[in-house]
Amino acid sequence: MTEIDCASAKTILLVEDDDVVRQLTAEVLGEFGYRVLALRDGHSALERLRSEQHFDLLMSDIGLPGMDGRELVEAARQLRPTLPVLFASGYYERELLEEVRARDSAAPTESIVKPYDFKLLAQRLSELAG
Repeated sequence: MTEIDCASAKTILLVEDDDVVRQLTAEVLGEFGYRVLALRDGHSALERLRSEQHFDLLMSDIGLPGMDGRELVEAARQLRPTLPVLFASGYYERELLEEVRARDSAAPTESIVKPYDFKLLAQRLSELAG
């Protein structure tokens, strides 16, 4: 688990199973001014979402072991129905994104392809979390 703290920053729950990608992404998000809680798997993320801790955005890899990103978001929506989601993937997942949006239009959902274009990442985060 990696936590980067910036005063009065929006808080992002980052879920990424690749250690290097998780650490690099957490560092970049911290440089953008976000507070980041970075976790390895969906089950750990759900534990945090069950807590009282505030999150402004869930950023999750789609291809997680055990519970994949789609399953994580489905469970997260039961706990926090309006939490914005940014899916991350090595592939463009248009069908997945459309499916998730169709099921729950109350919360904004977007995607970004890895490796990240940092300008696009900053834009998506700003649109979703402010």
